[in-house]
Amino acid sequence: MVAPRPGTKMKIQSYKHNGLLHRVWENSLVLKGTDTIVIGANDRTLVTESDGRTWITREPAICYFHARHWFNIIGMLRDDGIYYYCNISSPFVYDDEALKYIDYDLDVKVYPDMTYNLLDEDEYEEHRRQMNYPEVLDRILHNNMDLLLLWIRQRKGPFSPEFVDQWYERYLTYR
Repeated sequence: MVAPRPGTKMKIQSYKHNGLLHRVWENSLVLKGTDTIVIGANDRTLVTESDGRTWITREPAICYFHARHWFNIIGMLRDDGIYYYCNISSPFVYDDEALKYIDYDLDVKVYPDMTYNLLDEDEYEEHRRQMNYPEVLDRILHNNMDLLLLWIRQRKGPFSPEFVDQWYERYLTYR
């Protein structure tokens, strides 16, 4: 797989299981790009929804994508601390057009004190039935949710205290 080069801009495109485009983030700066990990950053970035609505992100964010794990993690830098939004998703793929993944609805919101809420379980169940997710996919997604929650509790990877701050400092060197 081709990897994005640090210092370049990339689009991020999320899809649904049925192949339909779900959401597009226009400009994220690549901070690290390998075959297995992409770390990006954005601030006040244009986001386009599948229905054409647009909005602008409100704060700087560090985005973590992995080619082997079925989740991605966004660390948002706010005045009162770092909040995380985690998507249960397919591993990413990257081509010259964009970084791409399938969003499977299950989400976790993590607060600065590392407490968290599970989100959109009803939406997941609805889409699982509508799009006929195979049993093996359902198992993979729930196993990766368990792994993600373990990372949160252990403050591993993007949840380690210095991760977002260090990558945000790197981001600032490009601005």
